[in-house]
Amino acid sequence: QVQLVESGGGLVQAGGSLRLSCLASGRTVSTYYMAWFRQAPGKEREFVAAIRWDGDSTYYADSAKGRFTISRDNAKNTVYLQMNSLKPEDTAVYYCAVRNGYYTSIPGRYSYWGQGTQVTVSS
Repeated sequence: QVQLVESGGGLVQAGGSLRLSCLASGRTVSTYYMAWFRQAPGKEREFVAAIRWDGDSTYYADSAKGRFTISRDNAKNTVYLQMNSLKPEDTAVYYCAVRNGYYTSIPGRYSYWGQGTQVTVSS
């Protein structure tokens, strides 16, 4: 059982930055990935970024490359998503997720999810 709590969302102007945090608790098993997804109103949930917990492998959606950075702090059981150069199109609820297995960008393959944190980017 894994519990995930996201924080750091808010309202920001286009071109600004936010850093999201995901605090994980409970038992997880390696090899596992932590990932960020987002879901805008009326749209399906989409992959943003992922990081391997016990390694340096990272993966990004095309929309995130060059602007977003996923990182982790194992001692704090926390994964971060640094978001720079934000666009109105980034407006969504951002979710942290954990998968006990190999990397995938498919939301349905992730077993545990946080409650989400709202990111709103104004033009």
